[in-house]
Amino acid sequence: MQYTSRILHSTIKNARKPKLMSQILCYPEAIPKEKSAVSSCKSLKLMLHRGLIKHVSPGIFSLMPLTLRSLKKLCDLIVMSMDKVNGQKVIFPTLIQDSLMKTSGRWEGNTNLFKLKDRHASDYCLGPTHEEIATSLMAKLRVTYKYLPLRLYQISTKFRDEMNPKLGLLRGREFLMKDMYTFDTNEENSQITYNAVCDAYSEFFQLLGISHIKVKGSSGDIGGKKSHEFQLPSVIGEDEIYHCPKCKEGMNSELLEKSEPVCSTCNIPLQKCAAIEVGHAFLLGTTYSDPFQAQYDTDKHVFRNLEMGCYGLGVSRILAASIEHLSTADNIRWPFLIAPFYISVIPPKKGSKEESIAPLADSIAESLSKIDWLTSNIVIDDRTHFTIGKRVQEASGIGIPYVIVVGKHAQGDTPKFEIIDTYSDQTHMLSLEDTLQFFMDRNSLLDSHCNITT
Repeated sequence: MQYTSRILHSTIKNARKPKLMSQILCYPEAIPKEKSAVSSCKSLKLMLHRGLIKHVSPGIFSLMPLTLRSLKKLCDLIVMSMDKVNGQKVIFPTLIQDSLMKTSGRWEGNTNLFKLKDRHASDYCLGPTHEEIATSLMAKLRVTYKYLPLRLYQISTKFRDEMNPKLGLLRGREFLMKDMYTFDTNEENSQITYNAVCDAYSEFFQLLGISHIKVKGSSGDIGGKKSHEFQLPSVIGEDEIYHCPKCKEGMNSELLEKSEPVCSTCNIPLQKCAAIEVGHAFLLGTTYSDPFQAQYDTDKHVFRNLEMGCYGLGVSRILAASIEHLSTADNIRWPFLIAPFYISVIPPKKGSKEESIAPLADSIAESLSKIDWLTSNIVIDDRTHFTIGKRVQEASGIGIPYVIVVGKHAQGDTPKFEIIDTYSDQTHMLSLEDTLQFFMDRNSLLDSHCNITT
């Protein structure tokens, strides 16, 4: 037991220590000018150029360590949002048997499915979504009304055989998605669930600090009674939406019935813009529970079909869309909460006049790591063969919000540290005590949201 305790203590201690930039795999690459798809997509260009993703094949990318840190923080926020609506996390299988997809009618003619055969010649597909798996589970369980409402979700890799994958993580063949499947006793309760999850989505995007628009959408291949999309306005967006500038009510152009739509609430013309779909909600009714005979036992011991909903968030797409929305032409800007690190501490260049004060960088990083919201969120750029200027530039480029330079001003009896806010381009010269206070005061920045560590 003592040995286990020591191991656990050591693991926690190491996790909280500031990381070293020299030990993080991050290799930037030059982007050929002739690649028009790259040049037109800011997020793809920046993520490739800054070494955050590596292209494997059309629509398929490797996510590098810095990106994975941001992705984990994003997933933590999503889990927190799903907890608010009593979501229960599950993991469904990636392989889906053809019989399930045929039961729902989504096997034949579905050109977006990756289909394969096993050694016994049985047909499967790689899951694009998991309505069939979720519904067949409920059909087997046949729960009583006491278990309802039930809200199951997962965050997992999905697959779609896109005809023309492009724009990096915005439209890939393999991607990370949060999908929730809900089950209620009747249509009225299903609508309550629908409103609750949609509200949770809106709060989630507000928390991220990206301006989204909720619009009426087409139910498409998923089916159901109604749906809403959560769209992020962007010039490279592949969706076209109409929305009211006053109340934000809107619709996807797929639902357009007349050439000049007017907001029914505000009685003013709707504005048209391109947008990136980052979330979708569907009120399914019994579209899936009917063919699967997914039923529940009522209080009168009569079995009735479950009323369903499904709700998706494109997790890896949100990551890229946020960069597309917030970044400058040359530097990545994350939603603050999901920046890979919050602070980069830069010691003096090796061989410089200030080299003797390099230990101050470790000292200030250790002190800052004791502040709750900075725990595990500080990196020391120990690549001292580079100039301070180059390291500051790279920290800004990969989207680290704050840089602390231990340079010439840190010499002497009263060391001063250069605090650079890369997002607002402001600089402060502060003592060690004032530096610690500066970041402790910013505790409220995360306290008002949540405390995310990695």
